[in-house]
Amino acid sequence: MDFNRFKNKIEEIKTTELGGLNAQFKLAPKLRLKYDADKIRANNPRKAAVLALFYPNAQGKACFLLTQRARHKGTHSAQVSFPGGPIDKTDENLQKTALRETFEEVGIIESSISVIRELTNVYIPPSNFLATPFIGFVDKKPEFDLNYEVEKIIEVLVSDLLKDANITSVSMTTSYMDSEEVPCFKLKDYIVWGATAMMLSEIKELLK
Repeated sequence: MDFNRFKNKIEEIKTTELGGLNAQFKLAPKLRLKYDADKIRANNPRKAAVLALFYPNAQGKACFLLTQRARHKGTHSAQVSFPGGPIDKTDENLQKTALRETFEEVGIIESSISVIRELTNVYIPPSNFLATPFIGFVDKKPEFDLNYEVEKIIEVLVSDLLKDANITSVSMTTSYMDSEEVPCFKLKDYIVWGATAMMLSEIKELLK
């Protein structure tokens, strides 16, 4: 998909009904399916926000940004995700959180980003976060400046996201599950699963 075609779809993206949980659950691990709205509320999850940032690559194709997290002792070490993190007391709202975290993690100035819309919240059981995704774009490929939280950036073509052949499943072992089969996207030889895959599933439906 050319970036200009993506931009031409923005007004449609703003008004199209979100796929919500039906879209997200197509790529949800079994662990997530155990939590209904009442159980999530009872856990009093921490609020967080992420940004799905779209931009043109050097060939003018529409891309979006994923990051591979740095390795650490936390729950989501080395996983593939969008830039984002927990809300800070100085953030006026969750959109501000997503923009601030994007600047801190990959160096993209907030004022250069046009936010298109907010998506459906995603509950993340292992870390007890309720993450709010936002979609935004910049008009040219950013100059990235990574902080200590990010190992590398992953530039993904929108056309690759839209290919059903890039949806598969893998056996995953983490600190909180053992050899569990999980649905995922395989994008640029990276396995994208969990909350990020759930968000991408809703984005994919918006773009198709």
